[in-house]
Amino acid sequence: MNYLAHAFLAGPLPADRVGGVIGDFVKGPLDPLPPGMGAALAAGVVLHRRIDSYADTHPAFRRSRARVSAERRRVGGIMVDLFYDHFLARHWERFGAALGLERSLTAFTTRTYRLIATHPEPLPPAFLPVFERMAAHDWLASYRDIDNVALALDRMAAYRLRRPNPLAGSAGELVRDYAGFEADCLEFLPDALAFTESVRRSRAPQTP
Repeated sequence: MNYLAHAFLAGPLPADRVGGVIGDFVKGPLDPLPPGMGAALAAGVVLHRRIDSYADTHPAFRRSRARVSAERRRVGGIMVDLFYDHFLARHWERFGAALGLERSLTAFTTRTYRLIATHPEPLPPAFLPVFERMAAHDWLASYRDIDNVALALDRMAAYRLRRPNPLAGSAGELVRDYAGFEADCLEFLPDALAFTESVRRSRAPQTP
């Protein structure tokens, strides 16, 4: 999952939402807690990791990865993560209401950036310059436009992955099988919501 899906699936607790967005920047074990990280934020990072594991085994997500062309199959997970953020953004009013979240995507992303910016604990240093650009350009809401998905994928091809890699231009595959990827995503999200709600219910109560 990418940033928007993680923020959404994290649910209503601020520490979970922050942990969902920063999860990829937190490496290694969380027991014992890393210096400066509280239990609530660590639980959010654990939830992030469990969501990723769940997605990797879900039939709809695996079907989406199988839709990716053979030459890009090794980066298919990255592509599908961004594609699903696109569909979540496009269908935000439907899914945001399911969790009682902000009905406006812009309101949700604005609050998410505020929660991150005001989080009292130190966040991973590598995340901070990414967050600065994310908030300044509202990456989370921008994914509703295919052109911005294409820009994000091309940017990752140039700056995040070792080169050469086949990620550049991969948004074209979203366009070519748009209905198929959309159907997969709309099947996956309700199941992922049920999964994350069960994880939250199983945890000890947290302070928001």
